Amino acid sequence: MTRKVAVIGLGHVGTAISNYLIFSGATDELVLIDKNELKLNAEATDFADAAANLTSHTKIIVNDYAALADADVIVSALGNISQQNDDAKHDRFVELAFNQAAAKEVGTKIKESGFNGVLVSISNPCDVIAALFQKFSGLPEDQVIGTGTLLDSARMKKAVGQTLKVDPRSVSGYNLGEHGNSQFTAWSTVRVLDQPITKLAEEDKDIDLAALNETVRAGGYTVFHGKHYTNYGIASAAVHLVNAILSDSHEELPVSYFHEKYGTYISSPVVISKKGIAKKVPLDLTPEEQAKLQKSAEYVKNRFDAAYAELK
Repeated sequence: MTRKVAVIGLGHVGTAISNYLIFSGATDELVLIDKNELKLNAEATDFADAAANLTSHTKIIVNDYAALADADVIVSALGNISQQNDDAKHDRFVELAFNQAAAKEVGTKIKESGFNGVLVSISNPCDVIAALFQKFSGLPEDQVIGTGTLLDSARMKKAVGQTLKVDPRSVSGYNLGEHGNSQFTAWSTVRVLDQPITKLAEEDKDIDLAALNETVRAGGYTVFHGKHYTNYGIASAAVHLVNAILSDSHEELPVSYFHEKYGTYISSPVVISKKGIAKKVPLDLTPEEQAKLQKSAEYVKNRFDAAYAELK
């Protein structure tokens, strides 16, 4: 069966995602879409130049929305990260005005194409844009997913791993809520060295959970200040999610999806299948964590309601 993925938006992140997919042989057909045809054609030509040295073949299709009809996954990498250059508050919502208009335009074109696979959105602000894509694409909620705190959770695992000198893959647990300033590490879910990290922190005062949480929250901006964009971390999160969908892995991942309880998109763990979200995973959070998740959800919902009302 042919695996077919589309990437819409060939900026720093979209190009990195496409590179991962092509070089790993994860997809048989890759649709690349971008308004900047000069840049798009240059990237497609560069990928074609690499083909003879790769171990697998990927058919590349350029700027054809009709080709989305039978795609398994679409990744939205739309955005204009340069808008954050002058943002001293480090708020992903500075990209909202640009990306909400793009979500309406592209979401409508996706709907018109007849696409019925899984739409993965990485565009900032992630939760609001994923929700807008769901509205304008007309896809069921379980088929529209934001990468959400999949990246924040990876940053948490890195920070904990560095503190305790273990590989980040040996750390389990989640960051929850908005992929933004109101996200938080749910320390009650985090385990390392076969122990809850809260227990280890009680025994070792050098493990400062509050400091680690701030390191994770500010992680993207540490990268941003060095090169004025981020791409590899978020691209690896997106590809991880795409591979889970294509392989029908039923892997448990923290992503942004529609929570009926809160009436909005925010992140918590789900089981991923080829149809999108196969199962929502309940968490036994502390009262403090529940309050943080509620607050984060309210913030996202208010911003989505305002954006959607403006676009309708």
